[in-house]
Amino acid sequence: MVSSTLSPRTGYQRRRLTWEIWIVLAVTVGQSALYSVLSLVRKLLAPVPLGSQQTQVNPSRDAQAVWDVVYQLLAVFFALALVALVVYLLWEPGSNALRRIGLDFTRFGGDLGRGVVLAAVIGLPGLALYAAGRALGITVAVVASPLDAAWWTIPLLVLSALRAGLTEEVIFIGYLFDRLRRLGWNDWSIILTAAALRGAYHAYQGFGAIIGNVVMGVVFGWCYRRWGRVMPLVIAHTLLDVVAFVGYPLAAALWPGVFAPVPSPTPTPTPTP
Repeated sequence: MVSSTLSPRTGYQRRRLTWEIWIVLAVTVGQSALYSVLSLVRKLLAPVPLGSQQTQVNPSRDAQAVWDVVYQLLAVFFALALVALVVYLLWEPGSNALRRIGLDFTRFGGDLGRGVVLAAVIGLPGLALYAAGRALGITVAVVASPLDAAWWTIPLLVLSALRAGLTEEVIFIGYLFDRLRRLGWNDWSIILTAAALRGAYHAYQGFGAIIGNVVMGVVFGWCYRRWGRVMPLVIAHTLLDVVAFVGYPLAAALWPGVFAPVPSPTPTPTPTP
């Protein structure tokens, strides 16, 4: 819990903090959430049913392999730069921001154990929810990684998973808890707000993903309220994404009806005179 001595005491301080929150969201997860919701709206307005559409999570950025790797690495770098910016904003004289939100290695053994358990608790029901969403036609087919993976693909996917874990947990949990507590919000208001934002962030995947990520946000928020540490959440999130990204080709081969990409419609041949 943030000490009351760190809470803004004047109207100017509260306004400044409010503006900071909106600006951070506008350049990080809030921006992505807005585009994600708009993507879902476009999918719903399309003539093709939602369940017959698909989206790619880690698309190739260039046809040439060397440039694809360069652009992928740059995307990870600039995403982590935004995480660094948020941590910088949390930093205060005499206070270590990383230690305050629990993103350090002082309790790594316990954090790792909690992260692994949390990944299992979230991952298995999440997989079932995705399969149910596909069966009900309310979730798009999520192509989590290329099926024709090269040797450099797996390291890039692991980096992408780490980027997602740090971005979402540091901002949705560590940053918003710190800032909204200072504005006088209670913990459950923060948990539910952050969970709703997390759901919007994944709306491009369909309604099943929205539900699953809202539930995940509530669980992660409750765990942070109890443990006061972001590290187990980052570990759990990264593990979930590593399994999803790296294991996707195998899942698509074993259960093509659930995980395989949606086949492109075959064009109707033009009759020749």
